[in-house]
Amino acid sequence: EFMNITSVNIPNRFKVSSQQFELLAKFNRDRRLERKSDGELIIMPPTGSNTGRRNFEIAVQLGIWNKEAKQGVAFDSSTGFLLPNGAYRSPDASWIENFRWNGLTKEEQDGFAPICPDFIIELRSLSDNITPLQEKMKEYIDNGAKLGWLIEPKNRQVEIYRSNKTVEIKDNPNNLSGEDVLKGFTLDLAAIWQ
Repeated sequence: EFMNITSVNIPNRFKVSSQQFELLAKFNRDRRLERKSDGELIIMPPTGSNTGRRNFEIAVQLGIWNKEAKQGVAFDSSTGFLLPNGAYRSPDASWIENFRWNGLTKEEQDGFAPICPDFIIELRSLSDNITPLQEKMKEYIDNGAKLGWLIEPKNRQVEIYRSNKTVEIKDNPNNLSGEDVLKGFTLDLAAIWQ
């Protein structure tokens, strides 16, 4: 049983266990929640309309490529993953190679899959502070992601994260290559920069 509460004030750096987080997420499906590896609960507001439009454009492009390539499984921004370090994260878009995804049980796939995606995209909205997003990108790489893009529409800039490499910054690129991780995938940024 649970109480139906329309609003609740949560103190800064409020920590929850894995079990508490999963229970909160189960009963608050309309909320975007994450949990840092130290247990800190993060409640994210809904995105603005332009950020939602950009997220959708990214998901469509990734989805179309994935449907043709059949190399893995793509996920949207509502998907949560349990990373090896204990954090629960929901990237704006992500992708996992077939053999890794198929190595999970049906129960693991149905819940917060205990896996770090191979590929991650985070899209910075106008209200996002850049530092937590950069820390999150490094966390993905530290937990097994092979490639990640932090896209900043306001500055028309992309930070590219790769395992065992320094971060590369691209100013106003027209597109991004999925490199060896997503072979044949190119993200057209024209709609993202609008």
